[in-house]
Amino acid sequence: MSFDYGALDAALAAAVGDDQSLIAELRTAFLESAKRQVDLLHRARCDANWHYAAWRLKGLAASFGARQVLLLAEEAATAAPGEPTVLRRLEQAIKTIEDHRD
Repeated sequence: MSFDYGALDAALAAAVGDDQSLIAELRTAFLESAKRQVDLLHRARCDANWHYAAWRLKGLAASFGARQVLLLAEEAATAAPGEPTVLRRLEQAIKTIEDHRD
């Protein structure tokens, strides 16, 4: 699976310009929120909770231009609650963003 490392950073730069401290702060906020939604997916015990967390993650990813996370959140929304493959792929996508620094 290919990953566009710069999509999140480009979206942040387009939104706030060249303010590197604000970009870093927004990046951190995105990562914390994304991890929280993935944690909720892990803990979901019913379809409603699973879908709610997947949709929240999808909206978050769309807001920040994190295309790969958005696609995986869409996949999660159609998967069975607790689907381990989609959870692992989401965790990896978020870790890739976290590990990538310009």
